[in-house]
Amino acid sequence: MQRIRLNLNQLEETLLITLWAKALDSKLPVPMLGDTHSAEIADRIDYDFSTLKIKDSLTYETALRSRMLDDAVRSFTTAHPNAVVVDLGCGLDPRMIRCHPPAGIDWYDVDFPEVVALRPQFLPESTHLIGADITDPDWPADIPRDRPAIIIAEGLIPFLPSDSFQLLTRTLTTHFTTGEIALNGYTRFAAWAMKYHPTIKALGIKAATGFDDPRIPETWNTGLTLIDEDFLTRAPQIAAWPQPLRALTRAMSHSTTLSRQGARILRYHF
Repeated sequence: MQRIRLNLNQLEETLLITLWAKALDSKLPVPMLGDTHSAEIADRIDYDFSTLKIKDSLTYETALRSRMLDDAVRSFTTAHPNAVVVDLGCGLDPRMIRCHPPAGIDWYDVDFPEVVALRPQFLPESTHLIGADITDPDWPADIPRDRPAIIIAEGLIPFLPSDSFQLLTRTLTTHFTTGEIALNGYTRFAAWAMKYHPTIKALGIKAATGFDDPRIPETWNTGLTLIDEDFLTRAPQIAAWPQPLRALTRAMSHSTTLSRQGARILRYHF
């Protein structure tokens, strides 16, 4: 099998972090996500993934947060079988394959033009591909706006400059009539600390800031209302994590403040 060398800049290359974490998870005795498609994609890429220095904790956390976001998509598309799904910063993630949405769903994978141009080489899925700068308010112009929409943003916020996520949210809630936004939310400390994580540091990425209070986005004048703040530390799947990671995570679960620093899935209605 011929392996493909990717020509990506440092920011675009961050897609390899989540891809490899999900590939590693799929090879565990008890995977959290079980995404064998990500493992197959990684096997076809000419890249030394060991340079990413992904720790076991990041593998488990990434797989679990993806599973929780997939569940949000499945729940929404079951309730709205004619909905639009928008996966922001999709990278090479085969989320649509994992979610297997109803036939009436229109799925849009959005990322840098250089990234979405790679997807047909690795994924047979029939999604709509949008290569765009998502800080441009006009990028959703070709997406239907009169249907319920669920927007997924996994691992995206810390890599957006300044208040770009606020502006992006306003773009989305103005474009679509109704829907949900689901994302893994970073606190200010978690976003700041990311730049010292070996995986991020190895790529030279400097993370932006996050927000602590999950209701902060409700103050952005974008029509958002918080539905859920789900902590990974309190997910039942933690019972399958190995020790001592399981014990440490369970200890954190007793504190909302500590749980927020770990990882959380935020869902908003608009």
